[in-house]
Amino acid sequence: MNIGIFDSGIGGLTILHQAMILMPQEKFLFYADTDHVPYGTKSREQVISYVDQVIQFMISHDCKAVVIACNTATAVAAELMRNRYAFLPIIGIEPAVKPAVKESGGKRVLVVATPLAVHEKRLKNLVERVDDAHLVDLLELPGLVEFAERGEFVSEQVTTYLQERFADYKLEQYGELVLGCTHFNYFKDTFQKLMPSHIHLIDGSLGTVRQLMRVLSTKGLLILSESQPNENNHWEILKNSTNVQYYTSGRLITDSLQLNTIEHLHERLERMRKI
Repeated sequence: MNIGIFDSGIGGLTILHQAMILMPQEKFLFYADTDHVPYGTKSREQVISYVDQVIQFMISHDCKAVVIACNTATAVAAELMRNRYAFLPIIGIEPAVKPAVKESGGKRVLVVATPLAVHEKRLKNLVERVDDAHLVDLLELPGLVEFAERGEFVSEQVTTYLQERFADYKLEQYGELVLGCTHFNYFKDTFQKLMPSHIHLIDGSLGTVRQLMRVLSTKGLLILSESQPNENNHWEILKNSTNVQYYTSGRLITDSLQLNTIEHLHERLERMRKI
């Protein structure tokens, strides 16, 4: 059986990448809903419809669990899908606001996300639960997903865009930058250059995969490996794994050029993982 992981586009590869490292014995189905990317600028009703279609696809392809590797889709549709498909473990991802507040040392916390995620009650409720001192600010970065989908990760245009978005914030007052969209992980090097050196970048990828492992273990669905899960497993050994099938909006990717592009994205994510 497979573990299904999906996103509107390439952002969800951040979760798959981490899962392949921690769970090399598992088989994965990765689904990028590129026909509808980006989710973050769509209506709630549209996103719910897209997510429902993807989960039905996952069920028909023998998935024992599904990871919604998209902060926007999680915020909009996770609870609804869990109620609708109660027999299926569905794991969502949420911005790592709680650990960021805990580690901030009293400094402010800036959460960057898509417009839809910022305005959803799920994120606002999360902030209210963990931010007693009112340290958290939310910032929409709608253009960054589009840069990512074009494969434009380091450029003058990306830098200018982020500088303009951060212009109204006194960044020296912040201690943590929470990457609240899986697409944003591709830009860690640019974020790092733009932020004061004391600011720590944090995302929810590792926590999501650990939650996936806990859920699978509880249900007796986790395939145990001979060695302990290790987030420092060498990517060079894992990158040629045949345990992953890649789909774009229901279409199996077999083209060598597309698969080569995915390999390059994994290589970038491996570099970003170490920042």
